[in-house]
Amino acid sequence: MSANTAETGPKSGSRTFKIPFWAQILGGLVLGALLGWLARSQDISWLAGTLDKIGSLFVQLLKLAVAPLVFFAILVSITNLRKVNNAARLASRTLLWFMITSLIAVSIGLVIGLLTHPGAGTGLTPKDGAKPQTQGSWIDFLTGIVPTDVVTPFTELNVLQIVFMAAVAGIAILQIGEKAKPVLTLSESVLELLQKALWWVIKLAPIGTVGLIGNAIASYGWNLISKYATFTADIYIGCALILFGVYPTLLATVAKLNPLRFYKGAWPAIQLAFVSRSSVGTMPLTQKVTERLGVPKEYASFSVPFGSTTKMDGCASIYPAIASIFVAQIFDIHLNLTDYLLIVFVSVIGSAATAGLTGATVMLTLTLSTLGLPMEGVGLLLAIDPILDMMRTATNVAGQSLVPVIVSARERILDRTAYDNATASPVDEPQAVTVQAAA
Repeated sequence: MSANTAETGPKSGSRTFKIPFWAQILGGLVLGALLGWLARSQDISWLAGTLDKIGSLFVQLLKLAVAPLVFFAILVSITNLRKVNNAARLASRTLLWFMITSLIAVSIGLVIGLLTHPGAGTGLTPKDGAKPQTQGSWIDFLTGIVPTDVVTPFTELNVLQIVFMAAVAGIAILQIGEKAKPVLTLSESVLELLQKALWWVIKLAPIGTVGLIGNAIASYGWNLISKYATFTADIYIGCALILFGVYPTLLATVAKLNPLRFYKGAWPAIQLAFVSRSSVGTMPLTQKVTERLGVPKEYASFSVPFGSTTKMDGCASIYPAIASIFVAQIFDIHLNLTDYLLIVFVSVIGSAATAGLTGATVMLTLTLSTLGLPMEGVGLLLAIDPILDMMRTATNVAGQSLVPVIVSARERILDRTAYDNATASPVDEPQAVTVQAAA
C-alpha cells in the first residue's frame, strides 16, 4: 500500500459489531449492579465512593441545562403552535388526555394499596419518620407559580416558575408578531444549542448508569428494601400495569395503533428515563422518539415539553396514592371515601406541582397535607425514594410520548407510515459503538 493511501474501512479478515445504545445502557445496568454488590459485600469504600461520584456527576450534568432548557423549550413550543391548524383544539385535547391517564393511574394505585396493605408488617413506627425540610400545600402551589424576580427561579431550579415565565414570554411573542421575530429566532438558536449540549451528556448515559445503579446497590443493598418490600413491589407493579397494560390498551382501542410499534420507537427514552430519573433531562430524546413515531414536529415541540413538566403518571398518580395508604397505616389513621376522592383530585389537578422540586416529594407532601396526614410520613419514604424513582420516571416519560401519539391519531395528523416503521434508533440518538474483532 502506498504511504499516502488511507484506509477507509475495517481490515480484511475482521468483523464489525455494533453495540446499539439500548444495549450500552443495559450493559451499564449489569456492570453497575455487579460493582455495587462487590462494593457492599466486600466493604470496598473507595469503589462505593467512585460509583457515587460517577452517578452524581452524570445527574449534575443533566441538571446543568434543565433551567434554560425548560424556559426556551416551553417558549418555542408555544410559538410553534401558530404553525399548527386547530392549535387550541390540540392543546385542550392534550390536557384532557393528561387528565384521563392520570385518573386511570391514581385509581390503579388506590386499588393496589387497598388490596396489599403496604404499611402493615413493616416494623416501622411513627417515630421512624421525620418532617421534610420543604413541604407542598395548595397555597404554596398557587402563590409559588408567580416568581418574585426573574433570576431566583433559575438559581433555585423552580421549574414551575420557569414554565410560567416561559409561557408569558411565548404568548407575548405571539401577540407582538413580526417585531418579536429576532427574539424568537434567538430563542430557537439557544434551544438548539442546549439540546445539542444535552445530547453530549446523554451519550455518557451508559457510564452514568454504572455509577447510579452501582451506588444505589452499594448504599441500600437488600436490607432496606426488605422493610419496604410490599410498598416497593406495589409501586413497581402499579407502574408496570400502567406502562404495559393501560398504555397498550389505549393505543389499540382509542388510537387504533399497534402498541408494539410504540414501544419499539419510544424505548430509548423510557430506558434513559429509568436510569437518569429525570423527565426534563430526558426531554430532548423524548421529543425525538415522539416525532419518529409520526407526531408532527410542531405539535411534538409543544406537547412533549409541556408533558415533561406536568405529565407524571408515576410520580403524581401511582406514587402518592399508594404512599398515602402506606403512611395512614403506619400512623394507624383510617381513610374514608372522601379521603380517597381527595387523593384522586390532587393527583389529577395538582400534578403540575411536581415541577416545583426534584422528584415526587413535593407531590407527596401536597397530598398528605390535603388529607391531614402527618408530614413525618414523608421521612419514612425518603430513604427508599431513589429506587422507586427509576420506575416512576420511566412511566412518566412513556406517558409524555404516548399522549401526543393518541391525540395525533385521533385528530388524523399522525404519520401512520412513520409510526409503523419506527425503530429503536432515532436519528439523533447517540451512535452505536463499533467493535472490530479478528476473523
